[in-house]
Amino acid sequence: MADGTRSKEQIQAEIAAARARLTSNVEGLILQVHPKAIAARSVRDAKTFVAGEIGAAKAQFVEPDGSPRPTALIALAVAVVGTIAFLAVARSLARR
Repeated sequence: MADGTRSKEQIQAEIAAARARLTSNVEGLILQVHPKAIAARSVRDAKTFVAGEIGAAKAQFVEPDGSPRPTALIALAVAVVGTIAFLAVARSLARR
């Protein structure tokens, strides 16, 4: 086959290989767009997002070694007490 022609068996083998690749690609696409796969990816992404946000919030109040950050905790406590005081004053003013 030095002149560039292929035998019938070679052509059939190439067609079979192309068909197998196409089948694999179509099966992969079906798995990607299947509703259960989409739901699983969405849940996984949501869990990853929440874990990252919780880690970021925790990092504001805890040192990398695990000890609490007193200044951040004091600021949080002051904010909570201030909010409660504001609501109490607002409620008493609203009752008048």
